[in-house]
Amino acid sequence: MNGLDVLYDIVRLLTNAFVMLIIIQFVIGLLFTFNVISPSNDFLRQVYESINRLLDPVLRPIRNVMPSTGAIDFSPLVLILLLQIVLIVIGSLASAY
Repeated sequence: MNGLDVLYDIVRLLTNAFVMLIIIQFVIGLLFTFNVISPSNDFLRQVYESINRLLDPVLRPIRNVMPSTGAIDFSPLVLILLLQIVLIVIGSLASAY
């Protein structure tokens, strides 16, 4: 196992964690939006706000570059795609050596 394999495993783990956080943020946001869960639920509100604080520094530059689409925020999808591209590149480099 060389250094690129280790780097690939670390990036893959971090990518999976980011994707899971994005999905959790999306689901909780939908539950709040459609009043399935009350936005006054303190526990889920804190979880949602904590995830927002973690993801906002990464999503903000993407939001600044993307055109406004109204109520739909496509920046999480763009982030997931970018992370997958990084995984593919690092995986290709790791398998080449």
